[in-house]
Amino acid sequence: MWIAAGSLAAWLWLLLGQGFFWRTDVRLPRTGPGGSGPPEPAAWPSVAVVVPARDESAVLPASLPSLLAQDYPGPAEIFLIDDGSSDGTGKLARQLADEYGGLPLTVDSPGEPGPGWTGKLWAVRHGMALATTRLAADRKDDGGVDYLLLTDADIAHEPDSLRELVRAAEANGLDLVSQMARLRVATYWERLIVPAFVYFFAQLYPFRWVNRPRGRTAAAAGGCVLLRREAAERAGVPEAIRQSVIDDVALARVVKRSGGRIWLGLADRVDSVRPYPRLGELWRMVSRSAYTQLRHNPLLLLVTVAGLAVVYLVPPAAVAAGALTGRPAPLAMGAAAWALMAGTYIPMLRYYRQTLWLAPLLPLTALLYLLMTVDSAVRHHLGQGAAWKGRSYARPSAAP
Repeated sequence: MWIAAGSLAAWLWLLLGQGFFWRTDVRLPRTGPGGSGPPEPAAWPSVAVVVPARDESAVLPASLPSLLAQDYPGPAEIFLIDDGSSDGTGKLARQLADEYGGLPLTVDSPGEPGPGWTGKLWAVRHGMALATTRLAADRKDDGGVDYLLLTDADIAHEPDSLRELVRAAEANGLDLVSQMARLRVATYWERLIVPAFVYFFAQLYPFRWVNRPRGRTAAAAGGCVLLRREAAERAGVPEAIRQSVIDDVALARVVKRSGGRIWLGLADRVDSVRPYPRLGELWRMVSRSAYTQLRHNPLLLLVTVAGLAVVYLVPPAAVAAGALTGRPAPLAMGAAAWALMAGTYIPMLRYYRQTLWLAPLLPLTALLYLLMTVDSAVRHHLGQGAAWKGRSYARPSAAP
């Protein structure tokens, strides 16, 4: 009974005391007809769109044309950095640019990552340097680029995406503006796991706390990050985070620590086109970095597993035990905690346009995430590290 009471108390706290993480209304204000967004800047700053890409030929036809078609009034160029692809990613990117036109596209490769660098951040470093040099030459000054849009190769943007990001940054004095792209939800496993992925992320990094100028919580969503160049230089990016596997959160932390203002919210018009149709693919997506999130600390792993069990698994277990033993107290407390859990999940399901019948299944999804986290730790201790696209990253020697 006491464990059921503890679970109910935890859900009351999560409902009211965790930054209202379950709400889905933290989004960029819309402009145009019916919108009420910030005013346009007097002069549109220059933007370099940096796209690190490794073996992305399967998704590039659905994402790169959306970047080429950006309706942006100021200077903007795309720099796709081919990180050692073996599937013709770079060649395909050039073909798409020839076919669709639009913003200028440069495709380049940085070579193998330097010591202590992850492949993605090595590509970002190369793209940032290339963009600064290119735009400075185009503008015939030493200022280079004003903003960097760091976006993954599987992210599709509506035509006004870049305009709205820059408008928000300029109007609010933001150094980093990030949107959590709407992930693909089509198959059974995607419906069961993907909305919960964003729900758990928001629970860990409540967006309202992230967006407090003096708050300690910092996070970003790596698929869509607009970064002011001056803020990047002040924070020492990307060198300061060169070993980070969870690079988006690390980026937000160093920018905020250096005095920058950051903003994170859910996206309405930025979508991931990468499919995860089977459980194994989703499992690898989560487990590759779950233990890294816990700083490779066995004690944190134990606390996390225990916490997930008490918060997510105890409510249905208490309901079942109370019903079988005829004890009304644990049954009532378990049912109340389960109802609060499902109720806080409903806004995320609505955001993903999914049936609300998935809400009571959140304990099952949480159990899968618990097992993924344990698997991530086991893989780490077997020496496999955080593996992704043919590379494996061991624990970094120093935190950023």
